[in-house]
Amino acid sequence: MAQNFQLISCISLLFLFLLVPSKSENPTTIFPKPQPFRFLKHLQGCKKGETLAGLRELKEYLTKFGYLNYHPSKARDNDEFDNFLEAAMKTYQANYNLKVTGTLDSETLSKMGMPRCGVPDVINGTNTMRKNKKRHHHNSPKKLHTVSHYNFFLGFPRWPVGKTHLTYWFDLGTTHPDAIPAFVRAFDRWTMYTQYFTFAETQDYDYSDLKIGFESGEHGDGYAFDGEGGILAHAFAPTNGMLHCDADEFWSIGPLANYTDLETVALHEIGHLLGLDHSSVEDAIMYPIIPTGVDKDLHADDVRGIKALYDI
Repeated sequence: MAQNFQLISCISLLFLFLLVPSKSENPTTIFPKPQPFRFLKHLQGCKKGETLAGLRELKEYLTKFGYLNYHPSKARDNDEFDNFLEAAMKTYQANYNLKVTGTLDSETLSKMGMPRCGVPDVINGTNTMRKNKKRHHHNSPKKLHTVSHYNFFLGFPRWPVGKTHLTYWFDLGTTHPDAIPAFVRAFDRWTMYTQYFTFAETQDYDYSDLKIGFESGEHGDGYAFDGEGGILAHAFAPTNGMLHCDADEFWSIGPLANYTDLETVALHEIGHLLGLDHSSVEDAIMYPIIPTGVDKDLHADDVRGIKALYDI
């Protein structure tokens, strides 16, 4: 499968193969500059009752992330700003702590244009960013007084009790060798913060709990990637174990302006593998949007979420 592993210069090429830097060291790049969702730019100010070319693409965007579900589907294939689109916009704005107007204001368009995780925010009509809390364990009263915004997948899927050591496998046919240490560090961070899960690499596909690879476009799981810019990666809830990154994205190892930090994305997607859904806390690793040029670590909200899910 073709992959976009271009490098900035011969110097960075040499450095990349000598050393994969930690977050505190100078970043290097393993893939080039991403583009945002292009179709959004000319829609600013559009509101209910208007017709504007490009709104059907906005409808497809909101459908992809669970906010719209037209019946019949052909109602999505037009450029009319209808009541359903306005309601979807308001839900999106509420999820991302924006002013709830139902119109395409500049702040909303800016948020929508950022690279993000491909896991939907609304699943089967349930807004998992707002209304999917697990009841706290009866002997953990302090948690009842904690303001938290973490969320779980529908049905609260998690790894079985006692299954605290998880193995991971890299598809070496699609994963560049220099990408692997970023994932290893991300697993180590989840171990350090949770004090519950441990992880180890295996070369045995059938034995592995988690399977990691880089894919392009349609790749057989029903969640196609969209090329340069847009959706960065996706992962599935326990105990599926699949984690895919978009091979056509332009990644960096360490934060670099206009590039996406691979370790940050790995931290986010591993959270999905463990059972966390998206959080509305912008500083949390489970926040769906992952801007270019920044790196993030686990947040207290992420840690509280894992501890609540597994009654740690």
